[in-house]
This record gives sequence, structure tokens and C-alpha cells, in this order.
Amino acid sequence: MVVSPINGSSPLSHSNGRTIPLSTFSRNSFVNVEKGDPVAFRSYWEKVRDECTVEIKGDEWMSYLGDTNNLCWYMVPQMRDAILRLHNVVGNVVTKDKFLVLGTGSSQLYQALLYALSPSESSHRPINVVAAAPYYSEYKDATDILQSRLFQWTGDAALYDKDEPYIEVVTSPNNPDGTLRVPAVNSRVEGKIIYDLAYYWPQYTPITDQLDHDVMVFTFSKCTGHAGSRIGWAFVKDIEVAKKMIRFTQLNSIGVSRESQIRAAKMIGVICDGYKILKSIESDHLFFDYSKRLMKERWEKFKTAIEKSKVFTLTKYPTSYCHFNKDLSEQYPAFAWLKCVEGIKDGESYLENLKIRTRGGERFGVSSKYVRVSMIGTDDEFNELCTRLSNAKRE
Repeated sequence: MVVSPINGSSPLSHSNGRTIPLSTFSRNSFVNVEKGDPVAFRSYWEKVRDECTVEIKGDEWMSYLGDTNNLCWYMVPQMRDAILRLHNVVGNVVTKDKFLVLGTGSSQLYQALLYALSPSESSHRPINVVAAAPYYSEYKDATDILQSRLFQWTGDAALYDKDEPYIEVVTSPNNPDGTLRVPAVNSRVEGKIIYDLAYYWPQYTPITDQLDHDVMVFTFSKCTGHAGSRIGWAFVKDIEVAKKMIRFTQLNSIGVSRESQIRAAKMIGVICDGYKILKSIESDHLFFDYSKRLMKERWEKFKTAIEKSKVFTLTKYPTSYCHFNKDLSEQYPAFAWLKCVEGIKDGESYLENLKIRTRGGERFGVSSKYVRVSMIGTDDEFNELCTRLSNAKRE
């Protein structure tokens, strides 16, 4: 339960111009940093809320159809143009000679890709789906829940030694540990690769390359924080794969909400407009600049808390040149990946005793000595997390 701040607590001022209380939690309340709900950027959108207003009248966007001249017929032109403009501004991927497929979040696109990349139903056995551990905890369940005859979850890509067809999911930067990834399978059989680039945005990591892969998946939620809009997209080189993905989406949800597309296109437009008039706008109104400073501040405070506790160690990240910001920068991942010191076997249980709710390493295919902590929750959740970690003591 969230309660009023403790009397006498002093405010914490951030360079982004935000003043927030140190804590709004009681001692007996849980801090939930298990989920990946990206509400950390709300303070930016509050600044530009009037610029983001969208009006949809009762007779608008009634049809299933978005653009019948486009392969992805349920995508409205405003959404397509906004996505292409965003990637042109950031410079993180090559969009030329790719087909753009829209989905109801990247979760739907993941399942659409499994369907599209699998052999035909006449194949005598399902294709193996793998990802290098630690892998995103939902891949396994999202694969298995369909109980498909076309594909099956097989586990850690680094341990895959079968000379059989496979689909490998490469998340870079990786969820949960923030590391930059490349394919890990060592097999004589050529596999099919899905690049999950949900976190390849300037607030989380330097944009080191303009990536050009056959399949690249993005999500609106981790880019801007608007998870509730349920918008994701994929750049796909093979038209037959794109067609099968669209067919899956048609059968699964008959497309993607037009209202969500119009709102997402508006938000992306606000971001891109800021960088178009770069010289005449304050940096606080540049989304990626603002959100990167926010992530940097959080990571600096979090590292201090971890050092004080001496209970966990953190993943170390390299400094790289960012072509978007045109400077040398560290990574500031959306999640912190912690490892317990000797003597603590279960990080999730240890933090549960401190009333901190996290996600344990076994969910990600590794030891329970590891634990994932969200860095993109609310300000009060994050501040209370740091307070409790600073006061943690090795048992």
C-alpha cells in the first residue's frame, strides 16, 4: 500500500528539473520492481502533454482496414510514416528494402514470427526455439502456451548441439542483463534469427551501429514508455515471412487498434519534431536526451546503494561511441542484473525478506543467485528500492 511520505523527509532534486520525495512507502509495504512497466518517462510526457493531444471523432477509424495499398493492410499511413521517421532520426537500423509489419505489442510479433519462420505443417517434427541464457523470462511461456506442432522451446542457445533446424532469439541489449548480443548457436545447420531490439534506443545504450538484419523487432512501450498502447513493429526482409506474420495477426486480432496507432504516431511525431528544431529547443524537451539523463541518474544512485550493501555485484558495461548523441557513453539498461555474494543462494528470496519483489535467475535460465530488478518504474518505487538496498546487510 502506498502511503503519505514520512514526516520530515527531504525532497530529492534531479537535474531534469523534477523534485520528488525520497519515499512514499511504509516499512511494511512491498516495493515491486519485478515487472517491466516503463512508467519512468511519465515526467517527460507531462511536460509536453498539450502537444500530444489526439482527438478522434465518433465516425473516424471505424474500419478494419488501414491502408489497402500496403502489404500490412491494417497499418494506417500515419503509423508507417512515424516509425520510418523515428528510425531515420535515431539511425539505429536500416529500413531500406524491408517490409514493415505492425503488431499488438512485440509479444504478438514474437508469436507471429515463430509461425512465419517454422517449416510447413507437413514437417514431421517442430522446429527448436532457443535463446542464450540469461534470456528474457517470457520467451519460454510465450512459445509453449500455444502447444504448437510447428515449434517448441528448447532452451539455452549456447548449449544447443543438435543438427536440426532452429530459431534463435537474440535480444540486444539483452533482457535481463543489458549486454549486447550476437547469435550463440554453434551448429552445422543454418538457423533463423529473430533480433529483439526492444532496448536499442539512446536512453539505454549507445547507438553504435545501424543494424541490418533479416528480422528486427521493436516495441513502442520500451521506446517511449507507452506500454498501454500495445504497439510493436518488425522490419522483415523476406516478403513471404512478412505475409505469414500478417496472416497470423489477422487471425489472432484482425489487425492492430487504429486508435492506438494514431496516438503512437502522434507521440513519435512529438519526439521527432524536437530533434528537427534542435537549435531552438531546450534539452529537457528532447525526449532521448531527457530520458537518458534520467536513466543515468538512476544508475548512479543505484550503484551507490549496491556498493553500500555489499550483498550484490553488478554487471559491468563498456563505454562506446554513440552515433546519435555523438559522444562516448555508458549503457544504462532498463533492468539491473544482480548476483549474490558468497553465502546467499537465492537472491529473489533474500530481497523478498526486505520486502522487495523481484524476478529470480531461474526464470531466465540461470542460477537463483541472480536476480533482475526493474530500473524503469515510478520515482517513489525506485527511491525506496535504493533506500532498502543501502540498508541491506549480508547475513
